[in-house]
Amino acid sequence: MLEKWFKLKENNTSIKTEVVAGITTFMTMAYILAVNPSILSESGMDSNAILMATALAAFVGTMAMALLANYPFALAPGLGLNAYFAYTVCGVMGYSWQVALLAVFVEGLIFIVLSVTNVREAIFNAIPLPLKKGVSVGIGLFIAFIGFQNAGIVVNSDSTLVTVIDFTESFHTAGISALLAIIGTFLIVILYIKGVKGSILIGIFATWILGIICQLTGLYTVDPEAGYYSLLPSFSNFSFGAIGLTFGQCFKADFSSVRITDFIVIILAFLFVDIFDTLGTLIGCANKANMLDKDGKLPRIKQALLADAIATSAGAVLGTSTTTTFVESSAGVAEGGRTGLSSVVTGFLFLLSIIFAPIFTAIPGFATAPALLFVGFLMITAVAQIDFNDLTEAIPAYLCLLSMPLLYSISEGIAVGVISYVFINIVCGKAKKIKPLMYILAILFICKYIFL
Repeated sequence: MLEKWFKLKENNTSIKTEVVAGITTFMTMAYILAVNPSILSESGMDSNAILMATALAAFVGTMAMALLANYPFALAPGLGLNAYFAYTVCGVMGYSWQVALLAVFVEGLIFIVLSVTNVREAIFNAIPLPLKKGVSVGIGLFIAFIGFQNAGIVVNSDSTLVTVIDFTESFHTAGISALLAIIGTFLIVILYIKGVKGSILIGIFATWILGIICQLTGLYTVDPEAGYYSLLPSFSNFSFGAIGLTFGQCFKADFSSVRITDFIVIILAFLFVDIFDTLGTLIGCANKANMLDKDGKLPRIKQALLADAIATSAGAVLGTSTTTTFVESSAGVAEGGRTGLSSVVTGFLFLLSIIFAPIFTAIPGFATAPALLFVGFLMITAVAQIDFNDLTEAIPAYLCLLSMPLLYSISEGIAVGVISYVFINIVCGKAKKIKPLMYILAILFICKYIFL
C-alpha cells in the first residue's frame, strides 16, 4: 500500500529511509513548538493554545503536502511572519489578535485561488534556472547562519553587528551551549563521512544527551531569565483544552475599529512574504533532492503550493499565524527523504507532540543547530552548478544568495535576485531571454519596497 501510494521504488528510497528522514525533519523543526507560543503570546493569546494550534497546523499542512504532492516537505507556522503578526499588527498597529488571524485566513484563501489558477506555478517556472541554483545556495547560507545563532556561536556586536561568542564569559550557560553545538556538528560530519544512516538525527540526540549530562554534573546551569532552560522535560502547567481559546476566533474579530486600507496592507504583507518564502524553500529543497527537471521545473508544483495555501487558512482557524513550508525540510532531504511518506512521519510526530510537548520543547536550540549547520553545507554545493562564465546569469544568482543571510530573509533574497536579473540583462542587451512574468515580478518587488 505504501509503495502504491508514495512510489518508493520509483523515487529510489525505502520505508526506513523515509522514516528516518521524517524524524530528522521533525527534530530540526520542533523548536517552533516553543518559539511560536513565545512570540505570538505577546499579542495576548494563550501560550498553551498557541502550542496546540502550532502542532495541529503543522500536522494538517504537512499531511496535505504528503497526500496531495507526495513530497518530503514539512510545514509549520513560519518565523518572521509570526513576529510581524505579534509586534506590528497587534503591537504597533494596535489591532486585536482576532483581526490578525482573520487577515491570515483571508491571505490563505487568496493563496488557494492563486494556486488553483496556476499563478504561483507560473512564478516558479518563470525564475531562471541559474537563479534557482542561487536560491538553493542562499538558503544553505541562511540556515547555516540560523544554526550559528541557535548554537550561540554567533552573537550581537555593537561594532560589527555580529561576532563570535566569548566562551569564557558565562561559560556555564552560553559558553557550554556553544561548545556542545560545535561538538555536535563535528559528530554529524564524522558520521556522515563514514556513511552512517541517520547521522543528522543521531547528532541531534547525542548533543541533547550531552547537554543533559552537563546539566546533571553542573557544567550547564539553568537560567530562565537569560534564556537557558532545563534540558529535562517537565509535564506541569499544560492544558489540553486550551485550543478552545483560539479555535475559530478569526471569525469573531471586531471590525468596527479596523481601517480597510490597513487590513489590505496587512494581508499584502503576509501574502508577499509567504509566497516567496514558500517558493524559495521549494526551489532550494527540490534542487537538493534533484527533483527539478531539465528545465528547472518542479513536477506537481501546483499540488505542493495548494497544500501550503490550505495550511495557511487552516492554521488561522486553529489559532496561529501563517503556516508555510519550512526550510528545515532540507534536513530530512539530506537524510534521503524523497516522498510524502517522510512528511507523513513528520506530520504524525507533530500530532503526537501535543501529548509529549514537554519532551520536544525541552530539546534546546544548540542541539538542533548542528543539523542546520551541516545541511547548510549540503545545500551550498549547488553553487558549482552556476555558470560563472555568463555574468548576466551568475551575478544575479550571486546577489540573491548573498542577500538571504545578510538580509535575514528568503523572500528578500529572491527580490534582489529578480530585480538584478531583469535590470542587468536589459542594460546588457539580453532582454529577449527574460520571461514576461519576470518583468512583472521585478516591478512588484520594487513597488513593495516603495509602498509596503
